[in-house]
Amino acid sequence: MKQAVTTNPFANPFSGKKSLNRLKDRLFTSVVWTLGIIIIAFIFGLLYLILQDGLPKLTWDFLFGLPSEIEEGGGIGPTLLNSFYILFISLVIAIPLGMAAGIYLAEFAPDNKLIGFVRICVEGLASVPSIIFGLFGIALFVEYFQIGLTILGGGISLAFLNLPVLTRVTEESIRAVPKELKSASFALGATHLQTISRALIPASLNGIITGICLVAGRAFGESAVIILTAGVTTSGEMWDFSLFSPGATLAVHLWYVQSEAIVGDAQEIAQKAAAVLVFVVLLINLLFRIPLWLNTRRTKR
Repeated sequence: MKQAVTTNPFANPFSGKKSLNRLKDRLFTSVVWTLGIIIIAFIFGLLYLILQDGLPKLTWDFLFGLPSEIEEGGGIGPTLLNSFYILFISLVIAIPLGMAAGIYLAEFAPDNKLIGFVRICVEGLASVPSIIFGLFGIALFVEYFQIGLTILGGGISLAFLNLPVLTRVTEESIRAVPKELKSASFALGATHLQTISRALIPASLNGIITGICLVAGRAFGESAVIILTAGVTTSGEMWDFSLFSPGATLAVHLWYVQSEAIVGDAQEIAQKAAAVLVFVVLLINLLFRIPLWLNTRRTKR
C-alpha cells in the first residue's frame, strides 16, 4: 500500500534563491572591501615612498633658494612661484569660461544635432593628451604672436587644457539638480537668471568645486604643456611676476633635474622636489574641500 505524499502549501518556493542571493551579496561585498583596502594601501604606500625621502630633508633655503645649474645645494624658489602663478592664471581664465559654457549647454542650448556635435567635441577635447595643447600653444604664442616661451603662454595653454573638463563637469552638475527645485524657483516668481544663480549653482556647487579641484591638481603637476609653452628655465629671480618671463614650474624642474641636470645632488633635489609637489597637490585638494564642507553644513540646516 503506497503512502500518500503530503506537501506543505505554505512552503516558500523562493527560499533557495534567497539563500543563494545572500551568498552572492556577501561574496560581492567581500570582493569590493578587499579591492578597496588594496587600493587604499597602494595609495598610502606610494605617498609614503615619495614623501619619506624628500620631506624630512626640506629646508627654507631649498624652498626659497634659486636653482643651480652647476653647484650643489640649489633650491626651487622661482619654479615653485611659477607653479602657483601659472595655476592662478589658468584658473582665472578657465573657471568663468568653463562654467559659462557648461551653464549654456545645460540651460540655454537647444536640443539639436549641432549642440550634440558640440558636446562630442568637448568630450573629445577633455581626453586629448596634454602635449597636443602644448603644440597648440607653440603655434599660437611662439610662432604666431612671437612672444617666445613665457608664463603668459603657459597659463593660457593650461586654461585651454582645463576648459573642456570644467565645461562638462559644470553641465553635468547642473543637469543633476532635481527638476522640482527649478520648477519651485519659477513658481516663486524668479527669473531664469535668478534661478540659475540662486538655485541651480548652489545646489550643484559640490560637483563644480570637485571638478575645479581635479583640474587644479592636474594643472599644478602638468609638465608637457609648460615645457612647450613656458620653457625649462626661469628668469633667475625669486619674485618675478612678469608675464613674459620664462615660466619653468616645479614639475618641469623635477623632470629636468632627474634627466638633464649635471649637479652632484640631483637625486636629492629630485626627491625633495617630488615631496613638495605631492604635498602641494594634497594641500590644494584639502583647501578646495573646505567650501564643500561649508556648503554641506549650510544646506543641512
